[in-house]
Amino acid sequence: MIHHDPNRVPTVIQSFCRRLADNADDPVSAFVYDLDALVQRVRWLRSHLPEGVELFYAIKANSEASILNTLAPWVDGFDLSSGGEVQKVIGSDLTNACVLSGPGKLDSELRLAITAGVERVHLESLDEIRRLNTLAAEAGITQRVLLRVNPVLPQTLSSRLSMAGQPTPFGIEERQLAEAVKRVEGSEHLELGGFHVHAMSHQTDLHRHQPLLDGLLDKWPIWQALAEHPATITQLNVGGGMGVNYLGPDQFNWPALCQHLHQRLAWLSNPPRVRFEPGRFITAYCGYYLMQIIDLKHNHGEEFAVCRGGTHHFRLPAAQEHDHPVVHLPADPGRGGSERRVTVVGQLCTPKDVMARGVRMTEPRRGDLLVLPLAGAYGYNISHADFLCHPRPDLHFIHGGSI
Repeated sequence: MIHHDPNRVPTVIQSFCRRLADNADDPVSAFVYDLDALVQRVRWLRSHLPEGVELFYAIKANSEASILNTLAPWVDGFDLSSGGEVQKVIGSDLTNACVLSGPGKLDSELRLAITAGVERVHLESLDEIRRLNTLAAEAGITQRVLLRVNPVLPQTLSSRLSMAGQPTPFGIEERQLAEAVKRVEGSEHLELGGFHVHAMSHQTDLHRHQPLLDGLLDKWPIWQALAEHPATITQLNVGGGMGVNYLGPDQFNWPALCQHLHQRLAWLSNPPRVRFEPGRFITAYCGYYLMQIIDLKHNHGEEFAVCRGGTHHFRLPAAQEHDHPVVHLPADPGRGGSERRVTVVGQLCTPKDVMARGVRMTEPRRGDLLVLPLAGAYGYNISHADFLCHPRPDLHFIHGGSI
């Protein structure tokens, strides 16, 4: 298993960050993405997949062109959730299969997806069935689709961010699934191929994710039998949702999940073609957010390191309400001193601009670098970059130790 220590930054990243700071006029703030590590990560994920199980990448986690181009040879396709993401893939000249999912799709986005030739559209509601059929008819095509289901799930399978098994705007309630299947089959310009369930995110517990897959595979023959011709229903998209542990080295046990899935599929007489579509679980580990200390101060018994950048660049810690791991790179690595607990903050005029509290540092000083690992997903792309009109961070993509 690949181990990720959130308190360690590879030497190549440390050296690159120091060079950035040495060549800058102002204190630095930047994202650094290690593309070699990204390839290693996705190859490792693929190596454990059961035969025939597909791996798509949900680009909402990080849709930078360099990330997509690096992943393209190693993933079966891309999961898209907006017209903007469709445009981004089109603009990158990628040839991977794509699907369009997500609630609240505009007619213009559905038209764009049809024109772009997406492999599947994941339908989220009964009315979306009607709308897509009309648009496909206008285009003179038959659009292949999956039905996204919000199934009945035990409460024990919930996670920090649940999309199914409870009232949410995602998917079609399971009790309406028979009607949804009937409507798709009655739509001249739609072709149903299976079902999609993205039930949760931030799930770090293998022993909750295994029964989720078990439950979906138990439901598979029941859902398949709803179709007039069950043999044409072949695909089960089980989403992503495997979490990242930002606070320690123990990560989600992907090999064990894949082995469990392999065994379950072997037991089925008519197994579906299973597809995963993780985002965070693929790219989080390849990214680093760099900050440089501008000022150090004490207020009411607490010591603060005020740094270039902040949550307007890297919103993840505030969004998930955790103290992000921080690695201290002193300007003088050999200096000694006492260890102190420091709260790492950014430049924003809000007390919520906090990256981490209680970070242990040895004699932090102005000009020292701080590196926040596990910043490759849901970092810059979910941040309020225009707040206070600060400069946007530089994005650096390194391969073999250089840009």
